Amino acid sequence: MHSPLHTPLMGQMMHQSLTISSILQFAARHYGASEIVSRRVEAGLQAGLQDALHRYTYRDCELRARKLAQALARLGVEGGQRVGTLAWNGYRHLELYYGASGSGAVLHTINPRLHPEQIAYIVNHAEDQVLCFDLTFLPLVEAIAAACPTVRAFVLMSDRAHMPAGTRIPDLLCYEDLLDAEDGDYAWPELDENAAASLCYTSGTTGNPKGALYSHRSTVLHAYASALPNVLNVGAIDTVLPVVPMFHVNAWGLPYSVLLSGAKLVLPGAQLDGKSLYDLFEGEGVTFSAGVPTVWLGLINYAIQNDLTFSTFRRTVIGGSACPPAMMDTLIDRFGVQVIHGWGMTEMSPLGTTGGLLAKHRALPVERQRAILQKQGHAIYGVDMKIVDDLGAELPWDGQASGHLLVKGPWIIASYFRDEGGDPLVDGWFPTGDVATIDPDGFMQITDRSKDVIKSGGEWIGSIDIENIAMAHPAVLQAACIAMAHPKWDERPLLLVVRRPGQEVGREEMLKWFEGRIAKFWMPDDVVFVEALPIGGTGKVQKNKLREQFKDHRAAQGVAGPGQARL
Repeated sequence: MHSPLHTPLMGQMMHQSLTISSILQFAARHYGASEIVSRRVEAGLQAGLQDALHRYTYRDCELRARKLAQALARLGVEGGQRVGTLAWNGYRHLELYYGASGSGAVLHTINPRLHPEQIAYIVNHAEDQVLCFDLTFLPLVEAIAAACPTVRAFVLMSDRAHMPAGTRIPDLLCYEDLLDAEDGDYAWPELDENAAASLCYTSGTTGNPKGALYSHRSTVLHAYASALPNVLNVGAIDTVLPVVPMFHVNAWGLPYSVLLSGAKLVLPGAQLDGKSLYDLFEGEGVTFSAGVPTVWLGLINYAIQNDLTFSTFRRTVIGGSACPPAMMDTLIDRFGVQVIHGWGMTEMSPLGTTGGLLAKHRALPVERQRAILQKQGHAIYGVDMKIVDDLGAELPWDGQASGHLLVKGPWIIASYFRDEGGDPLVDGWFPTGDVATIDPDGFMQITDRSKDVIKSGGEWIGSIDIENIAMAHPAVLQAACIAMAHPKWDERPLLLVVRRPGQEVGREEMLKWFEGRIAKFWMPDDVVFVEALPIGGTGKVQKNKLREQFKDHRAAQGVAGPGQARL
């Protein structure tokens, strides 16, 4: 006799699509009085502006997002069409996050720090139908408007009082006028959770930027996961200030995870200097923040120079590039701020790992704990990862083997927008371009970017470790390590250093600083002191520019570089 076929027993649960509008609806209904505080963009452009801070509630935000959805429909925006933004972290930008995506359109956040030609390329590649922008970027949009033929409406994110008297942009619309013309009687459409919701382009350090197109489902799942205790640990008791821009990978998902958690949200606008951030942290009682190391450098220096402490700030996530150990130590030991190392990328929505300790680590000495915290951290639920060698063979999780990092998961792209660059996946895994180790407990540590790794005599040298040691020197403000050509070893490390103001340190002293801290063959062959390092639009050091600038650099004639003949 044949056995009967076994069919799976289906769950008898309600179905509700995971859509971005559902986050805002939930927030307005269940945390309606939670506050959203924004520093007005006009405050940085108009001296003495009264009411430099804008305040309203989740409930107010949801109503205005519905009016925005109505306004976009009146402008002819249809489902799936892109709505571009050039804007800082502010309440109007937040309304676009929900009003555009919630209506079925695709929110397209654009990094205004890119070159104007790149911005025009991105607008045209995305075929943006509407472009909304803050007053800061009026000159930029005036410069590119004629080169953006797909844009049917340019909207200045301002009230009538701050509209320019004259502009080269034809038929420039006022954001507040558009909302004032609507009544808010709008029902969020029921959308397919797999429909496109938002679009972010990579920074494009090589070739043209490529678009990562996120779905409603992937965005909601990412928001759920990022709010978990082992990740960002966002709760209704928090006051959250994302310094990471809303034009950079959706501010690491915080505009979504904060609202679904019911926390107070503080948006800093364009003023990201140390004093402006410190005043906002203290004035609004910020408990948690997120940003790249260059931002924290300014805030820390301001607080130290003015002998200040933080009264409420207790937790930060630092990503974008590795947090220097000296910065982590300062935040923890001097200011009592817990540092969460985060790692991800545009193609990952972006979170992949966050740092923290396991229960078994509690008894370890502080130095051992810090070494764990300085890793990029543990995979969060929804992300799997592995490291492989140059031939694709998987490497062990022993904390020693270093290989190419690959990831997979429901908020990681399967292809770029319009299939740019072909299929990026390798056997279903996304190659991150990072070189990493993974220890037996699953903690991952980035040792380099694949394109930045220094290969000397067939051995890999991790530039990040060299940079971190250099920045622990009291006279060093910033450091970057790149490869320079060598006739025997192929490549050798070149260290570029920015001194702290008023501090002196020379080549020999800098090299001596490394003795006993790294393998001898890792020792830089030369040190060059520079006024500044090139920083890209996402706050990262642009090593591609440094490699071009120093491509002909060699260690001084007659001076045996400290790493030579030691491999």
